[in-house]
Amino acid sequence: MNIILTINHFLWDYLLLFGLLGTGFLFSLRLGFIQIFCLPKTIVRMCTKKNSDTNSNIGISSLQALATAIAAQVGTGNLAGAATAIVSGGPGAIFWMWVSAFFGMGTIYAESVLAQRYRVKTKDVFMGGPAYYISEGLNMPWLAGFFAVCTIFALGFIGCMVQANAISHAFKQAFDIPHLLNGFMIAGLLLAVIQGGVKRIAAICEWVVPAMALFYLVGCIWVLMNRYDFLIPAIKSIFVAAFSPQAALGGAAGISIQQAMRYGVARGLFSNEAGMGSTPHAHAAANVKTPNEQGEVAIFSVFFDTFIVLTMTALVILTSNTYIHMIGLPSDHWITSIHLTQSAFNDTLPSHGEALIAITLLFFAFSTILGWYYFAEINFRYLLKGIDVKLFQWFIAICVMLGTLIKVDIIWELADTFNGLMCLPNLIALWLLQNQVLQLKDKSKVL
Repeated sequence: MNIILTINHFLWDYLLLFGLLGTGFLFSLRLGFIQIFCLPKTIVRMCTKKNSDTNSNIGISSLQALATAIAAQVGTGNLAGAATAIVSGGPGAIFWMWVSAFFGMGTIYAESVLAQRYRVKTKDVFMGGPAYYISEGLNMPWLAGFFAVCTIFALGFIGCMVQANAISHAFKQAFDIPHLLNGFMIAGLLLAVIQGGVKRIAAICEWVVPAMALFYLVGCIWVLMNRYDFLIPAIKSIFVAAFSPQAALGGAAGISIQQAMRYGVARGLFSNEAGMGSTPHAHAAANVKTPNEQGEVAIFSVFFDTFIVLTMTALVILTSNTYIHMIGLPSDHWITSIHLTQSAFNDTLPSHGEALIAITLLFFAFSTILGWYYFAEINFRYLLKGIDVKLFQWFIAICVMLGTLIKVDIIWELADTFNGLMCLPNLIALWLLQNQVLQLKDKSKVL
């Protein structure tokens, strides 16, 4: 644990804290802050379903790719991760989540455009992602291989364990279902879906994502309506604690601005995944006419994940009696992770809050497991071309089952480590291929 914490301290307090924000700022600036100007028309296009899908049966639709990406993004990072960030970095961590997400929209546009540019066709699907644009765009197969290995560990092994762990603990808390039984059920559901390939995964995500988002957001709005007196102070605390944690939490909290930034960016990445190189795998599979159009669609996923879902979770926590009563207590008396989120909902929905979060988390985290498995599979196929993936599928299912039995702190820290290692080759590629992103912005066809 000490070794992992030391690595994470270097990665997140220094290297990636500025690397992710810097990359996002670079692309936001060079693309003319595309996230501001294209977001409204992208939302209109999605609502009216006026996307540029081709008539071919190859691949999946633009909206299915978006749903798969959002399924991967909206998971424990929006529920347990938001709580962990608030406890570790104070309310100010949410502000830095917003900052990283705003600039991350520029990053995810670049990732998605490059994923479309360097994707490959296999049978009736497209496959692409950072391993492909690192290998072909930079001619660095060794760096692409490093990214692929890190992705398999970060998403396929550790990442899926994090999601399963959160589901299991929520169901144990709400319904007293044993962790081992939870593990078997999650693993069984996973195998039933992933054996149908990307088209089955995308089809399920397409209806699960809107349903789960509506269910959860209605619950959040109901809680905030009942706690409206605390809403303005909660929003104020986010901005105050971002620059003066002691003023918002008191001197006993011991939280610095750097901690607020560190946990905001780290948990923000775990939530929206911009710069990590994960969701481009989904956007590469979209059968659209231009890389630019799918890049614009990808921007919406970060906006929805952070500015809507994560923000609602944070406000529910910050307005809750549970959080308010913890302020001023020693840090070892604070509860964290999914238990804090459940307690926050339970304040307003006695005896129902824990069940609501458990059911929500089942949808959020399981859909994330589906997305992350698919991303890991693409990199498995990249490394071991022609190898049957059935054994890989069973191995991931075993990891999911084991994830329900492991201590949560270790899993979260390992997730931070491998997420950080994934970022490094992807950020290198984005910086070196930035001119291609600008060239592809106005291309009229997929290359």
